[in-house]
Amino acid sequence: MDLKGARVAVTGGAGFLGKRIVEALTRRGAEALVPRRAEVDLREAQVARVWFARAHPDACIHAAATGGGIGFMRAHPARALTDNVLLNMSVLDAAHRSGVGRFVGVSSACAYGVDAPQPMREDAVFDGVPEPTNGPYGYAKRLMLVAGAAYAAEHHFDCAFVVPTNLYGPGDDFDLEKSHVVAALIRRFEEAKRNRTPKVTVWGTGRATRDLLHVGDAAEGVVRLLEVGGGPAPVNLGSGVERSVEDIVASVAAAVGYSGEVAWDPTRPDGMPRKVLDTGRARERLGWRPRIPFEIGLGETVAWYRQSSS
Repeated sequence: MDLKGARVAVTGGAGFLGKRIVEALTRRGAEALVPRRAEVDLREAQVARVWFARAHPDACIHAAATGGGIGFMRAHPARALTDNVLLNMSVLDAAHRSGVGRFVGVSSACAYGVDAPQPMREDAVFDGVPEPTNGPYGYAKRLMLVAGAAYAAEHHFDCAFVVPTNLYGPGDDFDLEKSHVVAALIRRFEEAKRNRTPKVTVWGTGRATRDLLHVGDAAEGVVRLLEVGGGPAPVNLGSGVERSVEDIVASVAAAVGYSGEVAWDPTRPDGMPRKVLDTGRARERLGWRPRIPFEIGLGETVAWYRQSSS
């Protein structure tokens, strides 16, 4: 799909990943159409149908979601399930009904089973049970993949899906309830440094592992899939590097310049014990690979947080 001059609906286009997707589309000469949550509740099927009928986009990238870090998921399992199921189904159906030429949905690595073999390959995305903390969210993201395959089979709807790993980068949400691992750690260590707090306690044991991807790299992967297509079989987007939470914590503390003590609270959940994605399909199908090293991206994120919170 040639995106120059194309009108592309981007749900969640004002969010962390969505903003970068809009930027990537703009660089290609596309026009991004962004429904604002305050004005358009896409969880409502009829509302979604009306918006898509009026906007009449050529393509759609569905990046809107309700989610957050471990704390948010533990506190709001019902919301994580129902909001995302309603949102995914209404947007997919409305895009199909409006004649969208290609639909790209953003799933999540939380869809993988807690005991999935590492690195996680796309053909195992439905195997096993998602990690309980993120379970409702993970099942909602799985259902979107099922729905896309069903619409492709019955309606010949051109849809494709990415499965991104944990994202980080400038513009992230640093709210302590909703933020993911890197943003939460940056805020906590920065505040501890400012307040000269001698010790920072971190959830879990530090033994869990994560695959961290810069949001700019993720956005390029999403837009590249819109260009290439290839059907509803999901495509992982990750760094392919498995880092322990203990190492991530040490890296963030060093980037912030915090020299106090780090303590672990094993009574708090680790989340999924291991998480790293196999990115072979992204390389083969999209010609995509991440370009921003973690150390550089982490420094950018710390600098952005300091500027935005000053």
